[in-house]
Amino acid sequence: MCDKCSENLHQTIAPSRRSMMLFAASALGVALGGTAFAKEAKAPPKPQNVLSPDAALKRLMEGNARYVDGVARRHDFKHEREALVGGQNPFAAVLSCADSRIAPEYAFDSGRGDLFVCRVAGNFAGDETVASMEYTVAVLGTPLILVLGHDNCGAVDATIKSLKDDKPLPGHIPTLVSAIAPAVKTAAQQSGNALDNAIRQNVIDNVARLKSAAPILNAAVEQGKLKVVGGIYRLNTGTVELIAQG
Repeated sequence: MCDKCSENLHQTIAPSRRSMMLFAASALGVALGGTAFAKEAKAPPKPQNVLSPDAALKRLMEGNARYVDGVARRHDFKHEREALVGGQNPFAAVLSCADSRIAPEYAFDSGRGDLFVCRVAGNFAGDETVASMEYTVAVLGTPLILVLGHDNCGAVDATIKSLKDDKPLPGHIPTLVSAIAPAVKTAAQQSGNALDNAIRQNVIDNVARLKSAAPILNAAVEQGKLKVVGGIYRLNTGTVELIAQG
């Protein structure tokens, strides 16, 4: 191979110093909790979703009020699909229980591209959920996270019974028990209904975990770019009661 060809091949394969610097700056932005991954400077697909944390919470709860009253808005899903092909900018993220009776998109009368939803039985923030929330905050610019528990939660009730009877549950269900157990043990020291207390404590604990998750979520909270709150969904009315705000 001639010297000239060798030089051209090296230039084609080797990344430029400028591209490496851009990559490093983008990665640093993620670590610091900024709007990272070198976002392209283009208009968001849903400009109405660019909100402050407080405005996002207000909009979320107004949607829940419409749902409770049975006056949900008509959503133009066809045009929303078209607008969202190239990206997304949800105004809120929801960590919800996987219970089939809980549907965040309905409960907050939201359209496509409005909510970034993670669901798991017992609505706890495992590593994968924390990572997902980091993504929506750092990359998509989501200003609000809601941890949404609900009354009569089967996962929390099963954890209470498993710990009380000292009897492991089958399959992979013990992983749920391990995650929810700290809240159950804390709630056991409280007066009142054991299940209700544990459901509430589980929400509070997971709000605290997400707020303090370093290096991305805690930085966004400290900078005022993110609010993390908790709520309980009431099965009989559909009302979401906020119980942990910050």
